[in-house]
Amino acid sequence: MTKPRTAKPDSTQKAPKAQKPGAPFDRNKSSKRPDAPRPQTRDPRQASSRPSSVRPASPRPAKPPAATPPALTVPGARINRRAADRLRTGYLWVYSSDIEAIQLPPGADTAPPALLPVADQRGLLLGTALYSPTSQIALRIISREAIQEAGLLELLESRLRAAIIRRLPLLDAGNDACRLCFSEADDLPGLVADKYGDLVIVQLLAKGLDSAAVRDTCVRVIREELAASAPDSAIWERPDPRIRELEGLSAPTAGPLWAANPDAPVTAATFHLNGLAFHFDVNSGQKTGAFLDQRSNYAAAAGWARHLGVTGRALDVCCYQGGFALHLAAVCAQVTGVDASRASLEVADRNLEANRGQLTAQVDWVEADAFNLMRDWSDAGERFDVIVLDPPAFAKSQRAVEGALRGYKELNLRALKMLRPGGLLLTCSCSHHVSWTDLEATVASAAIDAHRRVRLLERRGAAEDHPVVLNLPETEYLKCLVLQAD
Repeated sequence: MTKPRTAKPDSTQKAPKAQKPGAPFDRNKSSKRPDAPRPQTRDPRQASSRPSSVRPASPRPAKPPAATPPALTVPGARINRRAADRLRTGYLWVYSSDIEAIQLPPGADTAPPALLPVADQRGLLLGTALYSPTSQIALRIISREAIQEAGLLELLESRLRAAIIRRLPLLDAGNDACRLCFSEADDLPGLVADKYGDLVIVQLLAKGLDSAAVRDTCVRVIREELAASAPDSAIWERPDPRIRELEGLSAPTAGPLWAANPDAPVTAATFHLNGLAFHFDVNSGQKTGAFLDQRSNYAAAAGWARHLGVTGRALDVCCYQGGFALHLAAVCAQVTGVDASRASLEVADRNLEANRGQLTAQVDWVEADAFNLMRDWSDAGERFDVIVLDPPAFAKSQRAVEGALRGYKELNLRALKMLRPGGLLLTCSCSHHVSWTDLEATVASAAIDAHRRVRLLERRGAAEDHPVVLNLPETEYLKCLVLQAD
């Protein structure tokens, strides 16, 4: 607390006597008698010509009591100032802890509304949000205006159509798979759509989108924009089990949302990335089935290995279905893929056979825990020219970051111990909560412990079909460092 500033005493005045302990200090009263005037030693004429430097303190006006925001009388949500400020910068999420008051329409106990108006503390409308009553992300802004369900369907149609049109130039014979819609990055919070050859997978990740009208609109727009007419074409919904539980979503239907052959809908397909063929099954695999976000990084791994002339032995750690491994097999003599999932390695082997005509490398798959295997191999003196680290998301919350960084450091430390001089290391993180600074500092720490000098060749992110919106940091989740170790 700042001390009150006191006036400098006049040299002609006598200093007041010391107060007794505990007595209140008042500059305008004598220390002897409160009602006695202060003795004046200065000539009165001097006092009249020069104002005294000691003035009575002005009483501070009392603070008025904080106004209590009025109760909501119409359906909607009132949020605190912190959340309102975030929304005004372009952010789209409101957490349940930031809601100060909420008024639901009648009957909401059994059928919560899909949409809710959102206002700040003053009652100013900030937009309309998709409402999720059971999720920590309770509100997702879908419009900056007040809209009803009909307006939601109109926005869904126009924005999904625009998102697909933006991706069409990315599709050709060698790349017939991509993300058609990337949720918040395409201004459609909670909606993901991925194309794998003639099959399209839709994910609804927000309670406010869980309706037949939303599904029908998605199917119609996808069919129109992709001109889906092949006999094997189909559109399936594949919910994320964890998100479905958190959001309280309805159970998906057993059949497709739409199929060119409804009597025998196709569930498997072959899709292509950078000219290589990959198998896809609607009923297996992680996320929507494959990792389309790494498409450009797959090609970059092979390109850098060729450019640096490190085309001997390559290691793909956490290889899943062989994306990096198969691309490296086009330029390296020997490739090893490691994953803890036998099912994923079986698909990787099928993908290898599908590309045997253009891959001449010796490729083998190892089912093992990455941490245990890399510790054993690094201690045994194994050496590689190229190593790729593409582990799953170690940090799914901010609280998990510290542990995640320990995991990243261990993997990178072991990789640097096994990398030959001049070798290539691609190390990835798909955890949004792990920043670029965190990742680079962790790899640098691993390099110090491994006694290696590491050069950064390139920073890479997700492929073009996974755009980053600068004022939505969650859209920049995938980070890839391309490094060379001396």
